[in-house]
Amino acid sequence: MAHQELAEQIARYAERDGIMDTPIARLALVRSAQRGEPVHMVQRPALCIIAQGGKRVLLGDAVIDYGPASYLVASLDLPITGAVTQASADAPYLCFCLYLDPALLSEIALTLPPLPAGADESSGMTLHPMTPELIDAATRLTALLSDPVNAPLLAPLIERELLVRLMTGPGGSVLRAIASGESRTGQIAQAIAWLKTHFREPFSGAHLAALAGMSLSSFHDHFRRATAMTPLQYQKQLRLQEARALMLADRLDAAEAGFRVGYDSPSQFSREYRRLFGAPPVRDMGRLRAKPQMAMVI
Repeated sequence: MAHQELAEQIARYAERDGIMDTPIARLALVRSAQRGEPVHMVQRPALCIIAQGGKRVLLGDAVIDYGPASYLVASLDLPITGAVTQASADAPYLCFCLYLDPALLSEIALTLPPLPAGADESSGMTLHPMTPELIDAATRLTALLSDPVNAPLLAPLIERELLVRLMTGPGGSVLRAIASGESRTGQIAQAIAWLKTHFREPFSGAHLAALAGMSLSSFHDHFRRATAMTPLQYQKQLRLQEARALMLADRLDAAEAGFRVGYDSPSQFSREYRRLFGAPPVRDMGRLRAKPQMAMVI
């Protein structure tokens, strides 16, 4: 019943397929009336609750299938592939997405007991059983969209409630570790921030390890634990997703798009593009322009 109420709230405001930002800061609602092809994106840190339907997320070699019985937490910026697996016109996929505010996480972390040693050794994307408290708070936050007068006062309180429940629940140690900035996961987050800004540039593992304050072997081990990929694989996904967006939005050819994101070799760019997206650039652009919804972020 609780999921049904959240689904009704989301359906009320997400009238068309796609992701919809809302007047409530950091709250987005997602709708899809059909199962979709894989969508490649960089998932920002967020709490995702599916009120209706199902989704599959690929992170590196990891496969995550989830629906209303679970909630997903992305603690880091992660290149993923996502696809709606359960949806129809009568019962569309409906998802609540609350992007995480690092400043608020840090503020809450200061009020919580210290983390036990080794508590942050976890993936940057985790799945946990849904709780009545989380679904209730998500429903109340979404319902505030119908109360624009009181929403600015009440939404921050409910957002804080959601974050406290996340940080004190299963997997909450990862969020707390990142919020502290001094844990190993927090150090990996610093390296990821550098990669996101400088993904067009060549890099050395030693440079990233130094940014994270780790030895090279320790850095690679913890980076893979957090992201399910190597730093080079992470960079490639950022480059290829950006190149795809450039070709789609600015109608650049493959050679120019590859050059702009850091590739010196057009043939290498084409090979890696096909490996990630399942088709060479020209054919991929043809199908995306014929069916723009295939590129829709969900």
